[in-house]
Amino acid sequence: MPKWKEGDHVRVITREVTDEDRKKNRYFEHMAGLSGLIESVYSESEIAVRVDATSMSKITLDVHTKATQRMKDKFLEGLPQEQRRNLTDAELDFRAQYVLLVQSSDLEIV
Repeated sequence: MPKWKEGDHVRVITREVTDEDRKKNRYFEHMAGLSGLIESVYSESEIAVRVDATSMSKITLDVHTKATQRMKDKFLEGLPQEQRRNLTDAELDFRAQYVLLVQSSDLEIV
């Protein structure tokens, strides 16, 4: 079993989803094959992975993109006009990270 550390490039393995997975919300079909960098190691078995957008399916990427746009819109709607004008291009180009909490047994080093 690998010693996990922040920054490791990993991939979620492909396997059957069990009833136990569904009960505990541990593993779902859409997670299979996603890859990214370890963001945080919470315990020996719980790892947060920041998913690389290039590994997402078209559907997952579309949902993520739309959710990010909704977050941007809501943020901008809450700001007065003067503050909106003062935002930099970087602040306007906010990109949400897609992070999954994954069991270490469902990860492999890439």
